[in-house]
Amino acid sequence: MATPEAGSGPDDTLARWRSRADIALAAALDDLEGRTEPRLLAAMRHAVLLGGKRMRPLLAYAAGHACGAREEQLDAAAAAVELVHAYSLVHDDLPAMDDDALRRGRPTVHVAFDEATAILAGDALQALAFSLLAGAPASAEARVAMLAELAGAAGAAGMCGGQAFDLAATGVSIQLEALERLHSMKTGALLRAAVRLGALTADADPATRQALDAFAQALGLAFQIRDDLLDIEGDSATLGKTAGKDVAQDKATFPALIGADASRARLDGLARQMQQALTTVPGDTTALDALARRTVERDH
Repeated sequence: MATPEAGSGPDDTLARWRSRADIALAAALDDLEGRTEPRLLAAMRHAVLLGGKRMRPLLAYAAGHACGAREEQLDAAAAAVELVHAYSLVHDDLPAMDDDALRRGRPTVHVAFDEATAILAGDALQALAFSLLAGAPASAEARVAMLAELAGAAGAAGMCGGQAFDLAATGVSIQLEALERLHSMKTGALLRAAVRLGALTADADPATRQALDAFAQALGLAFQIRDDLLDIEGDSATLGKTAGKDVAQDKATFPALIGADASRARLDGLARQMQQALTTVPGDTTALDALARRTVERDH
């Protein structure tokens, strides 16, 4: 595994990339000023600019960096994947879905505005994501590949399909294999897409893309298991969202199915899988390794 440049640790690098993502997201929304209804734009900004871990943009930057892409080449992909994530959270919080009033420590969009505006804001954020990718500084072939990747991750075979499985599994006993499939779609698909978008931007070779896919697959599952554990171990103030919501709604989770101790053991195993996958990536993977550690150790 490659080492970072002298004087620049992974935390500094990730902080710089997070700043780049925030700037790119703000610029994309600012570009709509005067071209859309003000309340809608305010709701979109509320959904995107008020915090968040920015895990998906950071994965896009880190994967692209490991494959040799320049930061400015990755801004569009990083912003696009975060916009899709933000849209999904807006819709996920709606009364028809999880009916949550708190997100990132602030009122959810439908609470701060209204349900109709929240639905439209989510729709508009998704459209903006694909608009950014269509104008990305890459070849036409690469742009088409990135558009197809994000569409697949966001759609019925990815995030939306996973959410549908999640709704169907609420209050129902399911097997571990089904739970893993559910979360591979609902949570993992967009995390994998973030890594793949970075690799596509850099035109990575097939072997490197395969290794990054193995890393992303393990990371997506680890992210969800940690999320499930935090729901039972964390508090709303730290999490920035309502703690205990999964238990209250009788959601299918890893602790509920296999227990907290077994969930932690599975998390440790996935951490080892991620480290192993990165050993076969030829570029600088220190940032990807740092994101893997954040995934399994985070407290919100």
